[in-house]
Amino acid sequence: MEYVYAALILNEADEEINEDNLTDVLDAAGVDVEESRVKALVAALEDVDIEEAVDQAAAAPVPASGGAAAPAEGDADEADEADEEAEEEAADDGGDDDDDEDDEASGEGLGELFG
Repeated sequence: MEYVYAALILNEADEEINEDNLTDVLDAAGVDVEESRVKALVAALEDVDIEEAVDQAAAAPVPASGGAAAPAEGDADEADEADEEAEEEAADDGGDDDDDEDDEASGEGLGELFG
């Protein structure tokens, strides 16, 4: 994540995001710099308008907190039945735990690449 932060710092300072500048910022922050990660980030950000990306991320709608509204009195029994059915379906699905492990393993590489 520190690599992305370094790129954001360079962008905010109106400096070019290149390998040398990124490495300098990371060195100044005391990060053990991996050249392959620097090259990958610079290549990934080559055609990205960072200001636009930050604005879009900041403008993303956030779901309202507090959860769903309480059901009306007549709907309470139906909601309980739906909850019970969902629990039964989840209990019947017990044999597919191996797929979850594969999904987790495929995402590990991205975390290692960008911190």
